[in-house]
Formats: sequence, C-alpha cells, structure tokens
Amino acid sequence: MTSGTPKPQIDTSKPHPARLYDYYLGGKDNYPVDRELAEKLAKGAQRGAQINREFMHRAVAWAARSGIDQFLDIGTGIPTEPNLHQIVQRIVPAARIVYADNDPIVLRHAEALLVSTPEGATEYVETDVRQPRGVLEHARRFLDFDRPVALSLVAVLHFLGDDDDPYGVTRTLVDSLPSGSLLIISHGTADFLDPEQAKKITGTYRSGGINLRPRSRDEVERFFDGLELVEPGLVRAPDWYKDTPAPAAEESGFYVGAARVRRAP
Repeated sequence: MTSGTPKPQIDTSKPHPARLYDYYLGGKDNYPVDRELAEKLAKGAQRGAQINREFMHRAVAWAARSGIDQFLDIGTGIPTEPNLHQIVQRIVPAARIVYADNDPIVLRHAEALLVSTPEGATEYVETDVRQPRGVLEHARRFLDFDRPVALSLVAVLHFLGDDDDPYGVTRTLVDSLPSGSLLIISHGTADFLDPEQAKKITGTYRSGGINLRPRSRDEVERFFDGLELVEPGLVRAPDWYKDTPAPAAEESGFYVGAARVRRAP
C-alpha cells in the first residue's frame, strides 16, 4: 500500500460525504460538524448507508467470483471493515485494487488500514472523480487496462451536480475499460419520497456545503447507456443479488446496478 501524495490538512470546519458515511456505518473517524449534519437528516439515513454497503459487498464478491481480479473504486470513503479489497481478496487473493477519494482523512486512514494480502496489492490515490483522466492516469500505473477491470462508483455520483457533467465523467471512465469489464453503480434517488421530504434532505446537505443531486430511475439508467446490464437490472439496493440468498426486503433510497462492457472484436 503506497501513496506518494503529500498529506494536506484536514478541513474540520465543514462536513464531508466520506465522514458522514463513516458516521452512518458506526465509524469514529468523523467530526462534530459531520455528526451535526447527519443528525438533521432522516432517521433512515443510517440504515440506508448500511444497505448500500451491503450491496457493494455482494456486487464486488460476485465480480471476483466471475473472474475479475482488478478493481478501481472511486469515492472510497473512510475504511470501514470489511473493505472492498478484503471482500475481493478472500475470493481472489492476488487481486489488485486501486482506491480513489478526495478527502485527506481518507488518505491517512487508507495508508494504515488498506493492507493487502501478500499475493495481491492495494493502492490509494487522492484525486477527484470530477477529474476522470487524472484518476485513470494514476490507475494505469497499477492496473492492467488490457484486462477486465471492475469500476465501482458506489454512492458518489449523486454528489455530482448537473454542472459537473456526471454522465461525461462516467463515460470517460467507462471508455477506458476493456471488453469484459464491469461498471458497478449505486445512486441516491428521491423517487420514493414526497417532494417536501426530498426538498428537506437536499436542503440539509446544502446547509452543510454539500451538493446532493438525487436522480430518477431513468436518470440513473443513463449512466449504463451502451452497456449490458446484468440481471436483475437496475433495482433498489436490497433487490440486487446474484449468487447469494436474497437479502431481506427493505426500503431503500438507492438505485443500484452492474453492467458489462462489450467491445466489438
């Protein structure tokens, strides 16, 4: 596990999505400003984060069992065990994983906690999904883009506003992937909230300086344009499973899905 990135100062004056997520998952690597904002949100936010995390575990485990041994996880968040590489390397010990996030506290904890198996490797880069070419430049130093890669964009795209061109960002990343790769996405939605609830949630995030852009099912499906959605397609988080027993039926504010990249011969 290496980085080579200077350690910038952590800004504790405003909340950060990675630290909010850590709080929801029961972690301790967050600050009063994060907890204050989290407590203003709906009571279901904590369970929603857990459900989303459980989807990630199922999806990357299935990807590993399907033969993929390289993973690029953007919007990693603060390491909360089990992490993506722990799930994957239990199945494929030699798997290689690149984590990317833009919060300095994530870097500090990643260096200490994202420890690979002896056979495999992990790398962490501090970079922003809004700069996809930079992400890819770092990832190519560590992953072989001539072989399939699983790209994980879990609970990150809803923090990109329309002005951030989230579809263009995703397309740049996907266009770099060889045939046989996978795109794994989870994305927040307000489809199951009344307008007042949705307005309150987005307003609460905005009060903390965080832009939240929930998207409808059709809007989330656009991220998979040109790809081959795998069964069960684009569904709510508890409804996605492949080679495990069905999770318990629960409400969820996340659409999730996985799709294969197919290139013409």
